[in-house]
Amino acid sequence: MSAGRPPKYNNPEELQNKIDEYFDKGCTTDDVYLKGTDICLKVKRPTITGLILYVGFCNRASFYDYELIPEFTNTIKSARLKMEQHYEELLQKGLGAGAIFALKNFGWIDKQEVSSELKVTQMPCIEKNGEKVEYNIGDKIDANRD
Repeated sequence: MSAGRPPKYNNPEELQNKIDEYFDKGCTTDDVYLKGTDICLKVKRPTITGLILYVGFCNRASFYDYELIPEFTNTIKSARLKMEQHYEELLQKGLGAGAIFALKNFGWIDKQEVSSELKVTQMPCIEKNGEKVEYNIGDKIDANRD
């Protein structure tokens, strides 16, 4: 928060009430049809920027600054976790692309671990005309070569 500017909220309860109001009736709600079906879901579209604007801040930094004030820490963390929960639930409804992107902004990681083992075995000895032929693994061997 800037020095000299009065606090936007005097106590965590006041801010929490405004946050609850946003999630109850302040965020956008859309009708979403599940792909290939006639099933329509009423989907709330809360966003972190929507929440921040609704509670009266002009930027994310000001909102997140409240998290640094001990009595507001849990209020801000809880609001962010509620947003995260919403995106996680969208994944279960099959509405994933945007939710995955948003969850990554909350610190989630989408990584695939690939493990591979390469076994190198000794090739058998090759003889041509009774003589041992030297080669390295990966060399092309011309069977017609004299």
